[in-house]
Amino acid sequence: MYIVNTENIPGKNYEALGLVTGCCIMCKNVGKDIGASFRNLVGGEMKAYVQLMEESKDTAINHMIEKAQTMGADAIVNVRFSSTTIVAGGAEILVSGTAVKFI
Repeated sequence: MYIVNTENIPGKNYEALGLVTGCCIMCKNVGKDIGASFRNLVGGEMKAYVQLMEESKDTAINHMIEKAQTMGADAIVNVRFSSTTIVAGGAEILVSGTAVKFI
């Protein structure tokens, strides 16, 4: 499955099948949240939250791919990400794109 953030895939012709999205909301456990709070006091990278965002992103992408595959898509173009905080210590990632079929 091709996944690109551009509108076109060089050398490929396709028809649009429709919008596909994937969403993931994840939270860290209390211990990691407390550790991140200490990091907030002294500065530096909050690795627990970086890992949280990476896991959320990967899960959201996988959800989007699954939806595209059920539509018979060969690729997803024009992929976009957005993120927000729903709860303290949690992260929401939404990814969307257009599922396409090569012709």
